[in-house]
Amino acid sequence: MTPQELKIEAARAALAHVRNGMSLGLGTGSTAAEFVKQLAGKHLDGIRATSTSVATEQLARSLGIGMFPLHEIAPLDLVIDGADEIDPKLRLIKGRGNALLREKIVEQASKKFIVIADESKVVERLGVGVLPVEVTPFARRVLEVRFHEMGLSPVLRLLDGAPRMTDEGHVTFDVRVPRDIDIADVVARIRENAGVVDTGFFPTEASEAIIASPKGIRTMKR
Repeated sequence: MTPQELKIEAARAALAHVRNGMSLGLGTGSTAAEFVKQLAGKHLDGIRATSTSVATEQLARSLGIGMFPLHEIAPLDLVIDGADEIDPKLRLIKGRGNALLREKIVEQASKKFIVIADESKVVERLGVGVLPVEVTPFARRVLEVRFHEMGLSPVLRLLDGAPRMTDEGHVTFDVRVPRDIDIADVVARIRENAGVVDTGFFPTEASEAIIASPKGIRTMKR
């Protein structure tokens, strides 16, 4: 199976958790987009949804899904979203799609958060790839120096040569987690710095994960 086919299978398995009348949080990224498409095709009654990004909201509205501000429908019954990395403790790295802050806000406002992913996202140690860190533009240059001093090798996200802005008007650094330090300890040090808005480390938000592989679907639970 191709990676795209695995994403579709994970999204299809998550759709089985959705019932008429639910309030839903819709995630961001290619796997979450497959879920949004399948949700629209199921034509459930009374679904009220909110989104973790402007891009997802635009997609959902284009498919006829009723969208609402988070505060009007929280607490949510369920959030479905992807992840960039998933470890055996069901801790996550998210945010490589530039929506980590809204994702965390929506997922913490839900009774249940199901991660959908293909098997390539499951890792033994978080930090195989980069960890996104969202920061205020005012603090960008100061924090870039500080992150270098911390040994995190920060790289500012750019779009057309300029800092890429998040939906909330912030900028994002991609940093590297040192191999000899657990990600939770690294994040604790990062968050001590004023100007850091949040990181893409999601230690406790996920309730379970639906993982698709060529051998079928498996579930990880906390």
